[in-house]
Amino acid sequence: MRNSYDVVVIGGGAAGLSGAVTLARSLRSVLVVDAGDPRNAPAEAMHNYLGREGTSPLDLVADGRQELEGYGGEVVPGVVTDARPAGDGFVVTLESGESVQARRLLLATGLRDELPAVEGLAARWGKDVIHCPYCHGYEHRGRAIGVLASTPLVMHQALMFRQLSDDVVVFTHTVPDLGADALGRLAALGVRVVEGEVAAVEMKDEGVTGVRLASGEVVEREVVVVAPRFGARVAGLEGLGLEITEMVVEGAVLGTSVQADPATGKTNVPGVWAAGNVASMAAQVVISAGAGLMAGSQINYDLILEDAGRAVEAAK
Repeated sequence: MRNSYDVVVIGGGAAGLSGAVTLARSLRSVLVVDAGDPRNAPAEAMHNYLGREGTSPLDLVADGRQELEGYGGEVVPGVVTDARPAGDGFVVTLESGESVQARRLLLATGLRDELPAVEGLAARWGKDVIHCPYCHGYEHRGRAIGVLASTPLVMHQALMFRQLSDDVVVFTHTVPDLGADALGRLAALGVRVVEGEVAAVEMKDEGVTGVRLASGEVVEREVVVVAPRFGARVAGLEGLGLEITEMVVEGAVLGTSVQADPATGKTNVPGVWAAGNVASMAAQVVISAGAGLMAGSQINYDLILEDAGRAVEAAK
């Protein structure tokens, strides 16, 4: 690493690398700090990315790194433990103790999926324990699907996955009162509702085999759908003074994100942009990559204006 860069990008996924490539192609010095813990690591493939359908998320990152390095950008593995304003820019400190200066920051740290405390969910997460019909639904079409009710989004998920399978069961779990309208709609669609708290997901080596209730009853299922709580990864960034917002539905907090302009990625902190899941919980890979591109272009123009201003002052 050098001592200073035009831009330090914190996070080396689709959003961070896309933003970094955009900046490097504009001849900016760019460093990407990658903790190596991507949200989509458990998934074997990504979908709805035109031209890259079925690509491994890890292969996409490897290709992105290669592209960035081809334009002179740098990637360093590491965890950021502190980032804060310093002089006309920022200082970023890594877990190793090393520090670098940056004129601008792009935050692309993503989010962490916090699963309900049900035995077995984490072991099959991203495989046959899933949450997004667009990320994984087609691959599980026509299978025996169980929807675990843990948030007010249960009806949304049940209806979405009913589109993909005739065999859908909703487990009320910690949301026992679905309401008469919801129950009527589910019944009309042939979706069975099983009451009672869920204790565990049953599985064998090849995958999920059923859902076990606290009563001991096991309902055979091949796929479990669950709504995690989405937590923005902002550890180590507290010194920036970012505005963190909560997504609240029917009184339940579904997740947190860094407040940023949806078009540009600009945050409440001058000189700091955010892109990808850290700023948008619903962003899939292709959307995160596009957000990184937009944020990178905005950062570059901001630097252009600053450089022009300095040139004017120097010419006086």
